[in-house]
Amino acid sequence: MRQSAEGGAQRVHGEASFSPSAHTSRHSAVTVIPVRGKAETKEFIELPYRLYRDDPMWVPPLRSDIATLIDPEKHPFHHHAKTELFLARNSAGKIVGRIAAARNELHEQVHNEPVGFFGFFETERDQAIVDALLDAAGAWLAAQGLTTMRGPASFSLNEECGLLVEGFDTPPMVMMAHNPPWYADLLEAAGMRKAKDLLAYLRRYTEPPERLIEFERVASKRYEVTIRPFDKSKFAEEVEAVRTLYNAAWEKNWGFVPMTEAEFNFIAKQMKPIADFDFVAFAYVRGELAGFALALPDVNQALKHMGGRLLPIGWAKGLWHGRHIDAVRVLTLGVLPKFRRTGAAEMLYLYLMRTATRKGLKRAEFSWILEDNLAIRTPMENIDSSVYKTYRLYDRALPRPTR
Repeated sequence: MRQSAEGGAQRVHGEASFSPSAHTSRHSAVTVIPVRGKAETKEFIELPYRLYRDDPMWVPPLRSDIATLIDPEKHPFHHHAKTELFLARNSAGKIVGRIAAARNELHEQVHNEPVGFFGFFETERDQAIVDALLDAAGAWLAAQGLTTMRGPASFSLNEECGLLVEGFDTPPMVMMAHNPPWYADLLEAAGMRKAKDLLAYLRRYTEPPERLIEFERVASKRYEVTIRPFDKSKFAEEVEAVRTLYNAAWEKNWGFVPMTEAEFNFIAKQMKPIADFDFVAFAYVRGELAGFALALPDVNQALKHMGGRLLPIGWAKGLWHGRHIDAVRVLTLGVLPKFRRTGAAEMLYLYLMRTATRKGLKRAEFSWILEDNLAIRTPMENIDSSVYKTYRLYDRALPRPTR
């Protein structure tokens, strides 16, 4: 999902009754300020590269991708959302933390709940910093009329989301989060409470289980289930089919917000250079489009060596290490409700397994899956996959804004 010109971005903010002055509240040693201008935007983007420089598991994202995502003029998420970025400085003026607050008006429309989001959360190990950052983000959201702050989500559940709470011994796969283990303690000490866990399953590729092959025989005969790969010659039409299925198949999922056409096309354009279209497939039941699956090569294995930049030689390092990618992440696999007992999902799993084996890949991550989504968790465990990382979303009630 990452491709754009590098550089900082000038932010344009939505209207709000929150004062743009520095937010100090009761944390006298820490000052939290809203990001204004290119210099502060650059500081916001750069902070993680310092905080994680000694963490062997962290994968530095391309700075240009973060600049695009947070820029209201460039990313279509901002068409239906208002956001504010904050930086925390200590008494010496050093940047020690950052956070973003987002009011996603589409989420409010879909779920009819006054929930706002925090994300892009990074901090030094200091409770006062965390308290000040969350208070600033919460005050901004409360001023928007929202009553709950949820996160981390950068900016939404359709992007990178969740705090890693289990599974720190391996790097994250593409578009998944990573953070220190102690982040959870700091957030919980600041009053954040678990809302939902998101699970990542791992399967090491061997031959498909015999029971899945037998399932294929039954489904193909009884329900006439067939699978076909993505047709690159009809790219725009295929992308629209994926968007329609995605929004319909996940419609009832907790926290799900449908992607607009502009958002989906933007993401498809970003994915196109890194996607292996052999890992995009559609399922049909008696000739009717029933579902799809999408997996991406784990390009984090290449990004890890690029230092967050394409230039001057990051692109070359990326190409070199990209030759040795040995894993995929299955981002989405969805079947329309009326076809969920036909075996279409299982046949999509089988298609992905066979494709991965043919390409010599060794591992696949299936993520993320809601902890209480047994309709998906049970098939995962039936194909010899197991949970190896857990991500958590937190909620905190917001105070009424003072006048």
